[in-house]
Amino acid sequence: MTRQQRRWLSLTVGVAGGLVLGVAVAGLLDSGSEPSVVAAVAAGSGSRPAVMSLHEEPRPVPELRFEVGDGRPLALSELRGKVVLLNIWATWCGPCRAEMPTLDRLQAGLGGPDFEVVALSIDRAGIEAVDRFYAEIGVKHLGRYIDVTAKAARDLGAYGLPTTLLIDRDGREVARHVGPAEWDTPSMTAFFRGQLSRRAGAAGPDTTTTSNKEGVPS
Repeated sequence: MTRQQRRWLSLTVGVAGGLVLGVAVAGLLDSGSEPSVVAAVAAGSGSRPAVMSLHEEPRPVPELRFEVGDGRPLALSELRGKVVLLNIWATWCGPCRAEMPTLDRLQAGLGGPDFEVVALSIDRAGIEAVDRFYAEIGVKHLGRYIDVTAKAARDLGAYGLPTTLLIDRDGREVARHVGPAEWDTPSMTAFFRGQLSRRAGAAGPDTTTTSNKEGVPS
């Protein structure tokens, strides 16, 4: 392949990637669009380890409302006092499905009164779709949460799936990751344990952290 051909191929790939991103963003903003396009932005991310860049300052989280598996309404603010890993996903999102076992294992290892993985599905088919998927892959530890309107995702600006937010005990967003990840690696688990050691009302990091080779903030 000549240098000119390689340059043309690189340009073509870059333009195509930009188009995919634009379609994905537009797809989520239009609640009536086909859900598959929304996941396109994350589909190219592969299975890279999580890169949770801590924000310079904690960010406010809008009042989010959704339902638990039995249909009971729940506000995210009701979980204040514990560290929450909020994962926005859907059963039709391939990367979401791939990472779900790692979230289940993380919840099994750290879940309790101080920490919870909240896997919030935006499936329009309802909680039944979530139940079928959980049974299919053997999820045993994650709670069942659903938002068929996808309003929580839009309010959070979660324009690609999966999108994962780390929320501190005061209900503030302290980190975010877009795309699939391995959430239960030893280094990621150690990172979450460090967040658990922070008391409510503690100030956030003074500067943006960098990530080591495993994608864990250091």
